[in-house]
Amino acid sequence: MLRSVAVILQEPVAAFEYGVICEVFGVDRTDEGVPRFDLRVCAVNPGTPLNFTTGAQVIPQYGLDACADADLIAIPAGQVRADFNEQVLDVLRAADARGAYILSVCTGSFVVAAAGLLDGLSASTHWRYGKEMSELFPHVQVNTDVLYVEEDNIITSAGTAAGIDASLHLVRKEHGPTIANKIARRMVVPPQREGGQRQFVKAPVPVCDTDGFGEVLGWMLQNLSADIAIADLATRAHMSSRTFARRFADEVGTSPLRWLTEQRVLAAQSLLETTDLGIEEVARQVGFSSATLLRHHFAAIVGITPTAFRTRFGTAAS
Repeated sequence: MLRSVAVILQEPVAAFEYGVICEVFGVDRTDEGVPRFDLRVCAVNPGTPLNFTTGAQVIPQYGLDACADADLIAIPAGQVRADFNEQVLDVLRAADARGAYILSVCTGSFVVAAAGLLDGLSASTHWRYGKEMSELFPHVQVNTDVLYVEEDNIITSAGTAAGIDASLHLVRKEHGPTIANKIARRMVVPPQREGGQRQFVKAPVPVCDTDGFGEVLGWMLQNLSADIAIADLATRAHMSSRTFARRFADEVGTSPLRWLTEQRVLAAQSLLETTDLGIEEVARQVGFSSATLLRHHFAAIVGITPTAFRTRFGTAAS
């Protein structure tokens, strides 16, 4: 049973990622029936201040010896190309050998990989550093499309907030959904996002004021349910279809059809979160010709089905 958690800090300390571990495992919620976790903040040199990336400092109370019997070793984000401390790597190797959990948040996965614990395994990290991780650790199967990856006793999570999902997943696994849900409710976060869900961020409409793109994008958003053809958009922008597609990709960063599909999926997410409309009606309102087509694009972009998304995030029934 997961009871003791040792978080290893290395300079510079990423405040949010460290805070995720503290918030999930370090807050006393025994008044709600949540078991108390023994959280130990550790470093190579205990008692010595370590700098945050944000200008503050933290003083770890424990040395690395406090990791020896911890049920979980947590590694927040850190530098991705650095001289990885051999003492820290040895602690991780020892923890892995005795079957303790190891959890990395964001680029903390680089430290786990440097210890050789991810060779031949799948692992996640922040999408910005996936290529760098693959280059530095070619034996690791880097997956930046998901929120977190669990390989036996090792859990690697994607950027920042994905560490919350990975931590709650571990709590759920060890203590059950009731305890995990109580922690999530106090944190005001979704109680469960599956690891396979995409690192999907709602993108704002790009600022495109030149050549009529701003007007075209606005019109597309206001008419998602319409049957929108590229030729019609090109006419609206006073361009040929070929020129429009090329200029759209240059300015917006993707093809017109891809951008339109993503916006329709975003609109579907909103309807699934805030209404009790059936999947067929949601599909119709956002411009997909059928629920089947909505499910296809929704799963490809978000990583889960519309029904699963509504179950976890919908508020209409509550």
